[in-house]
Amino acid sequence: MILIFISWIYILFTTINLGYTLNKIISLKIKNFVITAVLGLFFTTIFGSIWAIFGRINIEFHLFLGFLNFILFIKFKTSIFEIYKTFITEFRQLDIVLKTYLIVIPFLIIAQCASIPFVIDNESYYIQTVKWLNEYGFVKGLVNLHLFLGQMSGWHITQSAFSFSFLYKNFNDLSGFCLLLGNIFSIEKLNEYYKNGNKNYLIIGLFPLFNIFFFQFISAPSPDIPVYVISFIVFFYFLENFKNITSQAFSLIVILVLFLLYIKNTTLTFALIPVILFLLHYKLLSNKLVRPALIAIVVFSIFVMKNMIICGSPIYPSKLFKSVTMDYAIPPSIQGFYYDQIKYFGFFITGEEYNAMSVTDLFFTWLSMPKLNGLFNKIAVLLIIIVPFFIYKFQKKRALWALYFVMILQLFLFFITSPQYRFFMNFILFFSIFCFVSIIQNKKTIYTTLLLSLLPTMIVLLVPINLNRFSNHKFMLEISNFSTENIIHPYQNSKSNSAFRIIQSGNLKYNSPVKNDFFWANGDGELPCVDKVQIDYFIKYFHIVPQMRTNDLKDGFYAKKLSKNE
Repeated sequence: MILIFISWIYILFTTINLGYTLNKIISLKIKNFVITAVLGLFFTTIFGSIWAIFGRINIEFHLFLGFLNFILFIKFKTSIFEIYKTFITEFRQLDIVLKTYLIVIPFLIIAQCASIPFVIDNESYYIQTVKWLNEYGFVKGLVNLHLFLGQMSGWHITQSAFSFSFLYKNFNDLSGFCLLLGNIFSIEKLNEYYKNGNKNYLIIGLFPLFNIFFFQFISAPSPDIPVYVISFIVFFYFLENFKNITSQAFSLIVILVLFLLYIKNTTLTFALIPVILFLLHYKLLSNKLVRPALIAIVVFSIFVMKNMIICGSPIYPSKLFKSVTMDYAIPPSIQGFYYDQIKYFGFFITGEEYNAMSVTDLFFTWLSMPKLNGLFNKIAVLLIIIVPFFIYKFQKKRALWALYFVMILQLFLFFITSPQYRFFMNFILFFSIFCFVSIIQNKKTIYTTLLLSLLPTMIVLLVPINLNRFSNHKFMLEISNFSTENIIHPYQNSKSNSAFRIIQSGNLKYNSPVKNDFFWANGDGELPCVDKVQIDYFIKYFHIVPQMRTNDLKDGFYAKKLSKNE
């Protein structure tokens, strides 16, 4: 815990410095503490991405970043100090309930971050992605080694920038830092609601009610957490600026949406939000597009370049752009296999079952799933039915209608691709809170609900709970709990303690876990690391094996087609 806390102090210092600088460059005129830090995370992500094109994100990166930090702080220290002073003043002005909440929640978040990583994807590709970035940067054809490495999120680039691997090997908790920022932003808005009576502030202010859900993602760098946090911030600024907008507010929304898209391409429908605002305020914004357009071009260019290096194609996974590929691109047969597996996984059925079902059959299969998947799927459908009533009866706001239709589009797109509830959970959370506050606004009730929400979070953090009744993933049967052993040092990055053996396959020598929990798992093995079971599977069914392009790992991998005699 203590080491995480110390690292977060530096991360906060860095993100405030970089966020203020970006704010000044683009003339956003943002003074909010949390938004400044989020802008700093965005700046770090883009800077880290550019750096990773040419080399590893390691000590040399931090020497440069530290020098930049020092220069920026010295140059703008008066204005930067003002950001801290404003936040401290606002904290002091909170009433006792909200102040107590903001004192308690950081300890709980850090304690969860110090516990055993719980997220299943952490074992398959989070750890390995960050390792590759720290040791080599972007690597050509890395997707050929392990299909999931092609999903490299912008958030993993941010995590690699703040993993400090050259100093300590167990920092893997940037999502917890992001959740803390989300809680601070929400509590600020909740406090303001009881001054201005604006229900938009109340909706965003109740984001922390779902901390018990968020906590299961923060002991690993899950991109879902920044997606949920930034989504709520986008929702807030969209609602607040729907009728009247400034060019600064529009630019901020564009940056936040670009950050979402770079973190996770499943947030594609969020691109409609700045488009809607632009169409509504065309006369005002048409002459103010240069800066947001330039930022969009930069982010899109980096996104394509990252994919071209790692995957050999502009977008992954996608069957588009077949003619725009590199010689180390993943073979179409493998990409098709991966794309199909994503679809089948969303319904928890086999390919044969999927192909035999009609759209109606798939819908009812999806709706009747057991445990958490089925619960959230049913809630999503229920919200589609009841939200129009609440909007019409209690709000009648065009902005909410716009978000409602974006939600429907999001659900539709993922139903035909991979309808996993976590991909549209941000909308489920937002509209669930909207329905709640449409009925209840009483301050005492709200505060009581907020404080009571801490109890299950504490219980889950401290008491072992078997998830067999709730989760469809056999690997995720027990929530990780805090241990006093982690008061100073956080738990290792992987929950697996498997040993590794060295396997030679052609010119590729790799580390394979001796014991594995599921097909795609790698754990925290030394690079390159992949399970022999995976290699053998693709050799057997696709006659393809990953090979090094040269004798240097930095030069990456390609997929070798085996002859019948090999």
